[in-house]
Amino acid sequence: MLPWVKKVNVTMSAQPARPVFTGLLPPGLRTISNIVAVSSCKGGVGKSTVAVNLAYTLADMGARVGIFDADVYGPSLPTMVSPQYRLLEMNPETKTIIPTEYLGIKLVSFGFSGQGRAIMRGPMVSGVINQLLTTAEWGELDYLIIDMPPGTGDIHLTLCQVVPLTAAVIVTTPQKLSFIDVAKGVRMFSKLKVPCVAVVENMCHFDADGKRYYPFGRGSGSQVVQQFGIPHLFELPIRPTLSASGDGGMPEVVADPQGEVAKIFQDLGVCVVQQCAKIRQQVSTAVTYDKSLKAIKVKVPDSEEEFFLHPATVRRNDRSAQSVDEWTGEQKLQYGDIPEDIEPEEIRPMGNYAVSITWPDGFSQIAPYDQLQTIERLVDVPQPTSIQA
Repeated sequence: MLPWVKKVNVTMSAQPARPVFTGLLPPGLRTISNIVAVSSCKGGVGKSTVAVNLAYTLADMGARVGIFDADVYGPSLPTMVSPQYRLLEMNPETKTIIPTEYLGIKLVSFGFSGQGRAIMRGPMVSGVINQLLTTAEWGELDYLIIDMPPGTGDIHLTLCQVVPLTAAVIVTTPQKLSFIDVAKGVRMFSKLKVPCVAVVENMCHFDADGKRYYPFGRGSGSQVVQQFGIPHLFELPIRPTLSASGDGGMPEVVADPQGEVAKIFQDLGVCVVQQCAKIRQQVSTAVTYDKSLKAIKVKVPDSEEEFFLHPATVRRNDRSAQSVDEWTGEQKLQYGDIPEDIEPEEIRPMGNYAVSITWPDGFSQIAPYDQLQTIERLVDVPQPTSIQA
């Protein structure tokens, strides 16, 4: 559209992001680039609606997507989508679960196991969730959307401990009661070092007679954004078609891809893609080794602080059972056991809270960001010398 431009050559060089850390993950999760939790901690606010429509929006943008329904007690996925094969199958050779599919998206839910709704205690549910998620043949996915169950119990802790969640999307409704429950979920994710990237306020308003009405009040979503610093807010209107599409087995963004609701989910999808890319970039550069300085540089995500650590000091401060006696708390390693000139062979991100450091002796050290911030720092860091031609 610029009058002085006669010809444009565009080369698309960007590539889909690859998993940044796979060493300690279950095999079924090693080929998934981003895992996004959709959560609210309160039932009936539209988590499943948001999770399913977000997944199909990302797929429409060209991503490879899967959905995991983590609600064993009341799975919603079998109602909201209509796959041709409604039962999960087991691969007899590998003993892995083969997900079912609908419109190109891979699906796993306890509701597809042929068992109906579960009646079992918490530890059993956690085991079922772990098995369904980690033994499924997800293949290479750009995004795995996890539809979280209500609450902050066993299932949530199991998922956050087993799965390196990239980010979370919070779903709420305008009522104050919903905000109170959502706040618990945001704090849970904060404790578990999972960044919340967007808030979706469902059932916000409807239009009639040329006016916009807010039947449940206003401010719950914006209150979450302001109180917890979550950067983006998306408001979903009250639409009979949105509910009917879910009940009918076809997501609204598929049934009406040009409608108002689909456009809101497109904006949400763009937000999730951008925020996940930003988080992955921050995580991948949070802890690095500078060979010229012979120092480990640390810049924890969401912190402006940057500092340097001596590699030998980091290695000596390992708190695993191989380095520290579990009963007495005494350090097994002697000061001289670690050479002063030791250098890490590889540093790789481990979720959003730690890095895995591989040392020349083959030892793999897990170093949480919180621990690295307490280690003695290098005060006088020698600057690399520059050679001018």
